Amino acid sequence: MKVSIPLENGYLPDRHGKYAPADLMVDQHPCVSFPIEISEVPPEAQSLAIAFVDYDAIPVGGFCWIHWLACNIAPETTLIPDNASALESIPMVQGTNSDWSPLAGAHTNPAIIQRYAGPFPPDQDHEYTLEVYALNTKLDLEEGYYLNEFRKAIRGHVIEKVELDFMSRS
Repeated sequence: MKVSIPLENGYLPDRHGKYAPADLMVDQHPCVSFPIEISEVPPEAQSLAIAFVDYDAIPVGGFCWIHWLACNIAPETTLIPDNASALESIPMVQGTNSDWSPLAGAHTNPAIIQRYAGPFPPDQDHEYTLEVYALNTKLDLEEGYYLNEFRKAIRGHVIEKVELDFMSRS
């Protein structure tokens, strides 16, 4: 499986993170998900899933920051388009990101906590990790699931996994 996203000199374009214009934010949170191109999905795949996280957040906030979870994406998908998370332009079930946490503001707006929440590194440029999974099943998860539930649900069902690491500026 091959996965790619548009980068600018190894960095996520500003419109998908901290420096997005105000009209691309929800309550000062970057909310426009980046496009993801996918090819050569294993023929036996029944669904695709993604996790987008920030391990560089651990020294800052004490835990890995979850920016986006999505599953049950059709395996024939070749493009998860720009802003697919907010526009729901392709069918997917989205999980809860770290903005819901009492340690991160305890937001309750589903447009913020159950969708893409773009990078907002507070201290320095951070490296982010996008994981794309080809699974041999659809996951029995409902909108708003948590990362721990996702990890348990994919156990034993991963046919292939691609991981991309890239930067976003502080």
